[in-house]
Amino acid sequence: MEKNTLLAVILSIVVMIAFYFVQSLVSPRPAPGAAVTEQPAGGTGSPAASPETGPAGSPGPVASGAVVPAGTAVEVPPESQAAAREEAAETWPVAVQYVTIETDLLRVVLSNAGGDVVSFRLKEHKDKDEYVEMILPGEAEPHAFTVAFGGMDAKPVGSFFAVRRLSEYSVEFYRDFTLPPGGGNPERRFRLAKRYDFKPGEYMFELVVVLDGGYSTQSFNFDAGTSGGISGAAYTLAYGPQMGPNFEKLDQRYEYRNYMTFANGKRKMEKVNDKEPNIIGSLPSWAAIAGKYFAFIAIPYPARYDLCFSARAEPGLPSASRLYLIRPPLNTSRTEDVYRFYLGPKTQDVLNIYNNGNNGFGLRDMQLVEAANNRGFLAPLEKILKWLLLMCYRIIPNYGVAIILLTLLVKVLFFPLTKKSSEATLRMQALSPKIKELQAKYKDNPQKMNAEMAEFYKKEGYNPVSGCLPMLLQIPIFFAMYNLFNNHFDLRGAMFIPRWIPDLSLPE
Repeated sequence: MEKNTLLAVILSIVVMIAFYFVQSLVSPRPAPGAAVTEQPAGGTGSPAASPETGPAGSPGPVASGAVVPAGTAVEVPPESQAAAREEAAETWPVAVQYVTIETDLLRVVLSNAGGDVVSFRLKEHKDKDEYVEMILPGEAEPHAFTVAFGGMDAKPVGSFFAVRRLSEYSVEFYRDFTLPPGGGNPERRFRLAKRYDFKPGEYMFELVVVLDGGYSTQSFNFDAGTSGGISGAAYTLAYGPQMGPNFEKLDQRYEYRNYMTFANGKRKMEKVNDKEPNIIGSLPSWAAIAGKYFAFIAIPYPARYDLCFSARAEPGLPSASRLYLIRPPLNTSRTEDVYRFYLGPKTQDVLNIYNNGNNGFGLRDMQLVEAANNRGFLAPLEKILKWLLLMCYRIIPNYGVAIILLTLLVKVLFFPLTKKSSEATLRMQALSPKIKELQAKYKDNPQKMNAEMAEFYKKEGYNPVSGCLPMLLQIPIFFAMYNLFNNHFDLRGAMFIPRWIPDLSLPE
């Protein structure tokens, strides 16, 4: 019995050793935690790198397919950690790749270098026989919707991201990063992902920015640099460097850039100079950069963010037009922030769909049309004249002819005032000899001359301001017509006479 018992114990030990040996082959133990740098090609090795230079070697922080509720820290089990490392072991891209998304209205080119937009063209609008480009470059290739770890002065991430094409109109870019050890913390891992979603019939698109630290990174707080006193930031999302279309200069007449915010039902024009960024303290519903005919509108949805406009000069651009959305520090292991951006024509018909809900995002009462509305006491007059201009255009579909018809209509409507002014001018000419006689007679006594002149006008039944008053009443109409013709979107590219006046919006 003792020999059998000893044999049973030995066999049990052998079976247990064999079991653990096989288990170690099937399920390897997780490697120690990683650091914030991008993962290099091949997915192995981890020389520490700064957020400015991008990723340096770490496996993915979250298991493939794991569902992590936004704003919560998650402890990922060892089995999922191993699966995440196996997935992240794929080779990261080492060269630039471009992805083109095309709808009926847009042709957008995205780069895996940072997961940024490098071209955004409007297919229904031309600029010298080419589609209007809404992202103008300086000396280098333009990159819009960049992400930087930190504030607006941090260098945008330019690492090569992996690309996942989700559908014909959707694409996702992602890359793993590590934070080097410090402050008593070991190396920490997280993933940055940018997901773009476009829709047919829309100039608006959705961008989702995801920071996922999984079990490793419990918060995101980077140095904000010199960003106007902002103490820290999780990341900064930036549009720029300049909004299209192409222009020779910003002369505030033929092309300009206005900066505005919309909060509490009111639009506010923001003052931005070319030296210091303009940081907005409030949390507007949306912010916009508006040109003469086109607009860029940002609709951020995070609970908190800081907004900044900048027109500082950049290489190749004497005046840039940038918008920064700065996400404050996050005390969570994961965030999924949704942004919606409009890049398109500044017309009421197109923008009004975001008031009535007739859009692919289900937005209502956004008042984006305020980015196109003119303000001032002449605005109601401009609306009336615009309605009359469109009526004339329906009669004869040529805007040059429509402008002539509108001008004739205005002259007919004001004919009674014009006639009265002309009659007063003729009467003044008839009275001119007597007036000159009085002026010569009392030239040394101005008070006496004024009294005699008043008596003379009373005797003749003539009011000296009757000639200019009708003209003064017409001046607001002329100013309103000028503003209408200078800013009406449909005049852009409208031909009057071939080869002579091919575009009514251009200077003479």
